[in-house]
Amino acid sequence: MTEKLPNYGGQAVIEGVMMRGKRVAAVAMRNPGGEIEIHTEELSSIYQSKLIQIPFLRGLLGLWDALGLGMRFLTMSANMQTGEDEKLEGFGLFLTITASLAIGVGLFFLAPAGVGQLVERYLGWGTWAGNLVEGMVRLALLVLYMWGIGQMEDIKRVFRYHGAEHKVINAFEDGATLTPEEVQKHSLEHPRCGTAFLLVVVLFSILLFAALGPLSLAWRLASRILLLPVLAGVAYEYLRWTADNADGPVVSVLIKPNLALQRLTTAEPTLEMLEVSITAFEAMLEGEEAGNQESVD
Repeated sequence: MTEKLPNYGGQAVIEGVMMRGKRVAAVAMRNPGGEIEIHTEELSSIYQSKLIQIPFLRGLLGLWDALGLGMRFLTMSANMQTGEDEKLEGFGLFLTITASLAIGVGLFFLAPAGVGQLVERYLGWGTWAGNLVEGMVRLALLVLYMWGIGQMEDIKRVFRYHGAEHKVINAFEDGATLTPEEVQKHSLEHPRCGTAFLLVVVLFSILLFAALGPLSLAWRLASRILLLPVLAGVAYEYLRWTADNADGPVVSVLIKPNLALQRLTTAEPTLEMLEVSITAFEAMLEGEEAGNQESVD
């Protein structure tokens, strides 16, 4: 029986890649001078606790911690590319993150809910039809947003690093040698991608919100915020299950939309980008092995 590989993950940052294991996360970034800089840090103790083994709860805990970790490394990479006077930190950083989250919730959850409410009230459509329209509007906004930001040159480079992250993880899981030339041969798509997670959240939201029945506008908007943790927990478990069974005939069909959507957020990386991604992955593996050795000792 083949030993199950760890579910390593990662994230593209500005001019770099972050890789996350069970104990440590490492980010490799190419500085303005062209050199690769590495930063490694231990993950929260939550990843070694029994809580992270509880279905649905583990998704919420992991996603919350990953959000903070990802924002921290993304800010680190952005600050590396700017001058000392342009660094984002302190209250300015907090304000930027808060505003971004608020805009995201408003655009992708509250605005579509308002459209669904209008359809039900003024067109006389039923709850299921209203929620279907809401879900389609949410999906359309998500796709348009991903496509739109992908037209920006700076974001295009981030998406290429996103592709580099996927290729390295795919190469590792395929047992390939981690050299830029070898890794380049592997797929841009991966079933555990965060882009796939967003699509699953959108599709599951149609079923969950429709089950609530008719609601006033105030309760409809409130439910979209209050039930976000439920959606995230369910979507995480579904994505985990499909990733673990991606080779099955049924699951391979189910994940096709997830993989297709990733074409909007990944692009072919250069060999130099793959070098950065491999460096991050190897630094993470080194930290994982050191942590495992300490736990044995």
